[in-house]
Amino acid sequence: MSPFTGEILNQLSDRELEVLGYLAEGHTYSSIARRMNLSPHTVDTYLRRIRGKAGVSNRAHLMVLA
Repeated sequence: MSPFTGEILNQLSDRELEVLGYLAEGHTYSSIARRMNLSPHTVDTYLRRIRGKAGVSNRAHLMVLA
């Protein structure tokens, strides 16, 4: 079972889900930042939080799961 089911998805904020969606579409941190009117550092922070909640250690693993 993917970690992005059930309880994990319920733990993600709307913004985290939005960032994860853009990442799953293949967007870069910079592209996500521009689309969401955020700094790339803020995008990185969102993705770090998502990785922590999902129990994955890197962006590549997060992309595979997304």
